[in-house]
Amino acid sequence: MPALRTVAGVWSAKAAAAASRALGRGGGTAISGLVALRVQPGLVSDLGRGLGRGSVLVTGTNGKTTTSHLIAEIARAAGLEPLANVSGSNLMRGIAGALAMAAGPGGGFGGSKRTLGVFEVDEAVVPHAIEALRPRVVVFNNLFRDQLDRYGEVEAVAALWRAALARSEHSMALVLNADDPAVASLGDGDRHRNVYFGVNDKALDRCCLEHAADAIICSCGSEYDYGISYYSHLGHWRCAGCGRARPSTQVTARDVDLRDGRSVRFSLGASGKGVDVEMALGGLYNVYNALAATAASLALGFSEQAVLETLPKFHAAFGRQEAFEVDGRRVEMMLGKNPAGLNQVLHALALDPSRKSILLILNDRIADGRDVSWIWDVDFELGAGRFERVVCSGTRAEEMALRLKYAEWDESRLEIEPDIERAVARTIEWTPVGDSLTVVPTYTAMLEARALLAKRAGRRPYWS
Repeated sequence: MPALRTVAGVWSAKAAAAASRALGRGGGTAISGLVALRVQPGLVSDLGRGLGRGSVLVTGTNGKTTTSHLIAEIARAAGLEPLANVSGSNLMRGIAGALAMAAGPGGGFGGSKRTLGVFEVDEAVVPHAIEALRPRVVVFNNLFRDQLDRYGEVEAVAALWRAALARSEHSMALVLNADDPAVASLGDGDRHRNVYFGVNDKALDRCCLEHAADAIICSCGSEYDYGISYYSHLGHWRCAGCGRARPSTQVTARDVDLRDGRSVRFSLGASGKGVDVEMALGGLYNVYNALAATAASLALGFSEQAVLETLPKFHAAFGRQEAFEVDGRRVEMMLGKNPAGLNQVLHALALDPSRKSILLILNDRIADGRDVSWIWDVDFELGAGRFERVVCSGTRAEEMALRLKYAEWDESRLEIEPDIERAVARTIEWTPVGDSLTVVPTYTAMLEARALLAKRAGRRPYWS
């Protein structure tokens, strides 16, 4: 039975969310959690105990939203009732808000025996979420350079995670990306059960590391050797100094076909056998998201049937390869918020030469990171000469345009429009009816641009 203060926190959260929506300030996904935690600081822990199937946390630099949505859909196919922070509000206030909004008047959950918490968690919040929720499974998808002014270097985040796992007083399953040496190292030791996932496809080998590779030095001080390199520092790695190497995987993708950048086909191997899977998501990074969700689902005890039933039917989470039909044009949104992620977006776009119009939106708000120097580590040279119409927008539109100039994009085809609403309207107007427009925003720009596109397409707000 939740404490009285927790019940008060639930009611306060619901009232705050209702007020936010009534005033047109959004869905109240953050303010509800802030208010609930002010009333009852222990609300997440208290309500979390009412989740009959416990919880799973999903973290990492890229892919948190897509992976957590996939796990929730697989859980639904397995007959459970997932409770998730679907809006992407992934700080403790977002988790608190999701729990409080789903709770009944007395602080309980209907069908609680079948309720599974599925929460995407900001990298810095992992220690607090583990302590409060005592999850059954934690998914660590990857670890790339991102928002250096907030997180610091990759090793600083890895050290934070290792310390959180070492302090934890309960055992859990860790779902780890074997191809990422910084993530794979979290499985050292025998306190927790490890489930590794990764890609095994020599045809995707790029032969050398990207400029944006991060975790390239082992803890012993030696550089990693790569037998296969996929992107950034992901691949089949081994340290020549101490012998530490990529662990074997329980969930594996082989024979990956990246197709046109809008879909992928691969052989999914779990429990020693491979099944062909096709998904309506493009890019190798979404293969990793599918592997992470599959590994988490198996760690949770779901059947392979539930996984294989879900993957082909899954559609993009908001702002992540989400498509809109606007005035006879197909508008595709692909989030690009750090070097590794944006490089993968550019590679996906390169697979389809029919894409001729692009809107790049660079913001430097707190949730994006104030330091935008990371754009100089992105391989924009991949897109030189690819697009007939290019617009740069956002609070740092000029810096983006300068980066494209040095990448030898055609300046005669480039326009700068800092105002996002005008930029969206302009690029839609530029794009011929029947053609497609690609919008590549940073995080806060994605929220603004998506709201504009959803309105024009007659779609509900993401928090509905």
